[in-house]
Amino acid sequence: MDFDRGFRIHGPVDAQVEAAVRDAQAIGRLPDVLLGERLIGTGPVDRLELVDVSAAELGQLIRTERLPRWVIAKNPISGGFVQTNALMRNKSLTTVCQEAACPNIGRCWSRLTATFMIAGSNCTRGCRFCNIATARPIGPPDPDEPVRVAEAAAQMNLRFVVVTAVARDDLPDGGAEHFAATIRALRDRNPDIKVEVLIPDLRGSREALDIVIDAAPDVLNHNTETVPRLYSRVRPGARYARTLELLARSAASGLRTKTGIMVGLGERLPEITTVFSDLVAVGCELVTVGQYLRPSPAHLPVARFYAPAEYGALAARGHQLGLSHVEAGPLVRSSFEADRVAELGAVAV
Repeated sequence: MDFDRGFRIHGPVDAQVEAAVRDAQAIGRLPDVLLGERLIGTGPVDRLELVDVSAAELGQLIRTERLPRWVIAKNPISGGFVQTNALMRNKSLTTVCQEAACPNIGRCWSRLTATFMIAGSNCTRGCRFCNIATARPIGPPDPDEPVRVAEAAAQMNLRFVVVTAVARDDLPDGGAEHFAATIRALRDRNPDIKVEVLIPDLRGSREALDIVIDAAPDVLNHNTETVPRLYSRVRPGARYARTLELLARSAASGLRTKTGIMVGLGERLPEITTVFSDLVAVGCELVTVGQYLRPSPAHLPVARFYAPAEYGALAARGHQLGLSHVEAGPLVRSSFEADRVAELGAVAV
């Protein structure tokens, strides 16, 4: 649908109708909707061609609306996919590819690449964009898991591996030692392997962060996720200043630092520019930018789908501000082709 076309609902306008409208705008490219005298959307209303519809007619439209074609991933089920899936089951390992419902799972697994998720599959945080289950984890991390990750990486002949984890606020160190043990196990099995860790904020603990830093990952990644204005809504358990401090301390230690943000949650372009500037100021080198996709009706709705050309403009803006590399695209995620992104960033420095 075109953004210069909108709908005016005639008939009763109640909370249920309004909720349906907001959900519809999250499902696809549903244009602006005028509820009485109130506009839900981007407006301005005087530039819209308004079409009168009833709530029932709009409901039918909602049910038939489709996602923009550029956010629909092609996930081939190849021999590589089957092999990776079997290996993860055999080693009793968890991947963020599965738990976070990543749209690139077919693409990555077909290339025999995956992002290992350690320390369990239940997260102690309740971020409203994330598909990972929220619950109190049962018991400490499995002490044998680092070795199993290293064995799987060796069987996959990985030269570059990404390791992430759920937030473990129930642990004194937030899971930092488990990250360090996994890095050591990977290097013990293959001294030449490159390791990127995507870590939670460890509740701002400097001591916990030092444990990860001392293990010397090749890239330390911690996601910013969104602009500071939206933190309380998108990730209420986190703090923007805490994220910047973590990245600053990691960069100051000599590690290459990386972060990722999502677009489509209601942020404004000047706010993204400010985030880029803040990241440059703390020494962050690599940034990924991708479209937020709603995992379920229980999660935050999509405020807007960015057109493909907008990602190139965002990447260019990040480069202008001093970031080494910005990997931007509708389906880009934190660990998207992490080996290539790290190489491109190194060349740019």
